[in-house]
Amino acid sequence: MRFNECREGDYRIFVGAIEAPGGDGYTAALVVERVHNTRAAQAEAFRDESLACGYRWPSAEAAMVYAMNRAKDMVRTQSAALAC
Repeated sequence: MRFNECREGDYRIFVGAIEAPGGDGYTAALVVERVHNTRAAQAEAFRDESLACGYRWPSAEAAMVYAMNRAKDMVRTQSAALAC
């Protein structure tokens, strides 16, 4: 299992690549948290532990790149919706 995280605006993104059963690739997972002024006020905005219906990527890096791109897209979409 591999993990990565980053901050995108008011959100913290956690992504992971999980070895698929049988060892034939990796599935991608993500958690997006909205970060407020205090750490105690964080709230999970979105979670998906089997992105792309459990598609198996050939490498952990490929799975994490997909998950990070998907999470950033969600953050941009959510931020745009809140601005309207």
